[in-house]
Amino acid sequence: MSTHANYRFWLKLASRAAVVTALLLITLKTWAWLASGSVSLLAGLTDSLMDGLASLLNLLAVQIALKPADREHRFGHGKAEALAGLAQAAFITGSSVLVALQAADRLLHPKPLAATDLAIGVIVVSLVMTLALVTLQRVAYARTQSTAIAADALHYRSDILLNAGILFALWASSFGWRLLDPIAGLLIAAYILFSAWGIVRHALRVLMDEELADEIRQHILSLARSTPGVHGAHDLRTRSAGADWFIQLHLELDGQISLEQAHRHCDAVEQAIKAAYPQAQVLLHADPPSALRR
Repeated sequence: MSTHANYRFWLKLASRAAVVTALLLITLKTWAWLASGSVSLLAGLTDSLMDGLASLLNLLAVQIALKPADREHRFGHGKAEALAGLAQAAFITGSSVLVALQAADRLLHPKPLAATDLAIGVIVVSLVMTLALVTLQRVAYARTQSTAIAADALHYRSDILLNAGILFALWASSFGWRLLDPIAGLLIAAYILFSAWGIVRHALRVLMDEELADEIRQHILSLARSTPGVHGAHDLRTRSAGADWFIQLHLELDGQISLEQAHRHCDAVEQAIKAAYPQAQVLLHADPPSALRR
């Protein structure tokens, strides 16, 4: 399977699995919340609703990001993933505010919980489903380095902690410790908000064209400088968008060689970089020694 075909496969699989999982969790948690009235379970339901909307948006963004470059978007559509990440962060921030408000109201007006056994069973099932999804997303991210999958995986990982907190609150409430339920809701809201900031930072790195990692940049320069006929390399610029890396580099070549020879040297460097990084699109500029003295 080619690099891009592999990227498309894992991106589609992870994004579709997230939507299906979110819909199942919403159904289960709605049933359990209506039966129990738990505010921490409401927090989990609210978060799952936001997860579902975010994952659906993510699925749509993935479809756009996987489109090939066209006349209006010559560098492709990869940044749609990062935009989806920002939208997910907005959804997640909204969910944390709603949960915090509900938890504060329950602190001021405590109520006994009902059907705690049912609620606990639903949360255990939710934990198992979320763990399975996060495992799939971890594999997908390792194979794609996708911003959209990273954002989706981040808030589903926070769901594991969220569900564990709900489980503890429900268990404690069954022994009469009513205040632990809204306190757990407030703590979960704070953690959701923290997760949203992590997604924003991840998306902004892509949207602001942050350079590739230093070790990758050094390897690219090493590949260029070790190519026969190349005396040096400088002015390396890199960025990423979706599945693609964009690399620009100046090569230092003998000023006495022909244009055809210079072109062959550039081709050799491009092939060396693409052999190491198949997802790279490489743009090279040849400089004679006289250009470096200006």
